[in-house]
Amino acid sequence: MKSNATAEHIAHILNNCHTIAVVGLSPKPHRASFDVSRYMQAAGYRIIPVNPNATEVLGEKAYATLAEAARHEKIDLVNCFRNSEDIPPVVDEAIAIGARAVWMQLGVAHAAAAAKAEAAGLLVVQDHCLKIDHRVMLSSGMLQGPSC
Repeated sequence: MKSNATAEHIAHILNNCHTIAVVGLSPKPHRASFDVSRYMQAAGYRIIPVNPNATEVLGEKAYATLAEAARHEKIDLVNCFRNSEDIPPVVDEAIAIGARAVWMQLGVAHAAAAAKAEAAGLLVVQDHCLKIDHRVMLSSGMLQGPSC
């Protein structure tokens, strides 16, 4: 299930996508989605929570859908904390809102959805942790500035 994203591909996303809609962001601090998003927020990225069961996460207004979030915010990157089988509609929304990239967290991949996103011009990363890759890129000097 590993992504074919190269280090340069990942660095490009992290250097150019500063507003991240997190689909499936939980308000529960013990959840991976919360931890990863809190880390990215502390690193200087804007986090937009997408969770129909939350009103606010990490001090940011939560939206029920990606489309609703995009009516209020310009979204660069869609970070997916959903099961692999739930990815196609998320990718469809990401394409529709004009996102620049889709990131599927560890254990999440969907070849057909990824191909559709790439065909629409989006950059795609599958089965990678945004937090881990950010730390790797930061330590390797591949990120521009200390907090992007």
